[in-house]
Amino acid sequence: MNIKTYLVSRQKLVERALDRFLPKANTKPATLHRAIRYSLFAGGKRLRPILCLAAAQACGGKIRNALPLACAVECIHTYSLVHDDLPSMDNDDFRRGRPTCHKIFGDGIAILAGDALLTIAFEIVSNAKPTSRYNTSILLREIAVAAGSQKLIAGQVADLEAEGRNVKRDQLQFIHENKTAAILKSSVRLGAMSANANARKLSAVTRFGQRLGLAFQIIDDILDVTQTSEILGKSAGKDVAAKKATYPAVIGLEESRAEARRLTRQAHSALSVFRSRDAEPLHALANYLLEREY
Repeated sequence: MNIKTYLVSRQKLVERALDRFLPKANTKPATLHRAIRYSLFAGGKRLRPILCLAAAQACGGKIRNALPLACAVECIHTYSLVHDDLPSMDNDDFRRGRPTCHKIFGDGIAILAGDALLTIAFEIVSNAKPTSRYNTSILLREIAVAAGSQKLIAGQVADLEAEGRNVKRDQLQFIHENKTAAILKSSVRLGAMSANANARKLSAVTRFGQRLGLAFQIIDDILDVTQTSEILGKSAGKDVAAKKATYPAVIGLEESRAEARRLTRQAHSALSVFRSRDAEPLHALANYLLEREY
């Protein structure tokens, strides 16, 4: 399959759905909703929602049933970026090639925009179509746990506390598995749930998502030290400057590349329960994420 064509078509699908789910920019309070839309429609690659849709396809589901869950995941991802860029967190001035939310709207509005995106995600999930295996409560719990104090936020806390310290490999894996991989894993799980996947298929996409999520963050770490700010669309070299815990810092650049390849192979292997045609988009996305340059 042509992965670039696939990505563009799915991005447009997600963009249209997000526009429907989100309040318009002139909805009161307009400043808040402009800030939300500024961050959400800043040109992101939409990888998490696209993975959600691809997992639904692999499990024989309908794209329209997965779209609300895909959009909810993107709202949570964007909220995490808005907060992550704040001066009290990673203190970044650029995201997706333009000034970060707090640089345009101020810290207070940026915090509230992130809060709103997080809560809007649950509103969107509540409108998703339940299935015989996965009711609304299960869908809400899936996304709540992934975004909560023992997953996404746990990883963010561990990341902050690791700055400037000598971090062991198991501690680094904890950060990446929670800060990045947890939401990515839930993206494919929610896609599978929208298709009423059986336990065997749900387990397969869960393993795929966990391995892919960790590989994704390792590649991110590598790109931070090998690419320019112009290519990345955000400040390159920030991890080194902030003495962040990263795979290149802990195990070296070449071993990091080898680890990303190993994890991607495991992600591919996890999909063996699916017909190759059904899982083709997931396989193609895994290869694309491994080989990406930004």
